[in-house]
Amino acid sequence: MSEQITVEELSELMKKAAGVTVAPGELQERSESGFDALGIDSLGLLGVVGELEKRYGTPLPPDAERCKTPRQFLDLVNGALVAGA
Repeated sequence: MSEQITVEELSELMKKAAGVTVAPGELQERSESGFDALGIDSLGLLGVVGELEKRYGTPLPPDAERCKTPRQFLDLVNGALVAGA
């Protein structure tokens, strides 16, 4: 299994954990948009972080839930997963 979170996975997790549907293509195009602009609030992002921690069995950096954009989130989380692998 890849230790990198893809845009597709993030899209799936946003739907599962926050109930917000954003197509992967749109998420890719809007990766610099704030999560708030995509309909994800801090609680929704916390849910995404929780799902990832369960999936990978490792805590994510505390900053993960404070990321403002999908790109920032993916960069931070993927960096942490690579470092922890």
